[in-house]
Amino acid sequence: MLPDPVVHLVDDDEAVRHSLAFLLASAGFAVRTYDSAAAFLDALEAVRPGCVVTDVRMPGLSGLALQRELISRRIGLPVIVMTGHGDVKLAVEAMKAGAVDFIEKPFQDEVMLTAIRAAFDRYARDTRHHDEANAVEARLHTLTMREREVLDGLLAGHPNKTIAHELNISARTVEVHRANVMTKMGAANLPELVRMVLLSRTPGV
Repeated sequence: MLPDPVVHLVDDDEAVRHSLAFLLASAGFAVRTYDSAAAFLDALEAVRPGCVVTDVRMPGLSGLALQRELISRRIGLPVIVMTGHGDVKLAVEAMKAGAVDFIEKPFQDEVMLTAIRAAFDRYARDTRHHDEANAVEARLHTLTMREREVLDGLLAGHPNKTIAHELNISARTVEVHRANVMTKMGAANLPELVRMVLLSRTPGV
């Protein structure tokens, strides 16, 4: 679980904001409320980690537009979309765009609380994944040009002799570079090395 994650509640209906904020606070969640998507985006620089709970239909920017804006700005806060009766099509669109969940009003308290816990868990996993990918990327930058060439050959599944032939160096030299790559990357074996590099190249990381 994240340290002190926050539920960012975006809804133009004041009564909904107050009742839902009370529910979340009673369940032990930190909550910040916003009366529009624009108000939330204006406060984005000061927004703490957690998740976003947004109504799908609001004046100005809709919940879906807010979700798209967060994606375009590469803000990795998980989004839970609240929909009214008959908004299934909008809910499906939100889920396809990466929303953690959609909740149809009126909803039971535990449904919302469960969705928020899942959103917090996803944010924690994504953050760990991002940190690990950054660490791998930093190690990749320590490799020499020749070591990167050997690494590319290994990732292509080529044996040392093939890599040596392609780079016009001896197989023994390839072995030395390969050992250096494994040491610098902190990989115990080739499968681990491949997994690490694939992690750093995952889209959106």
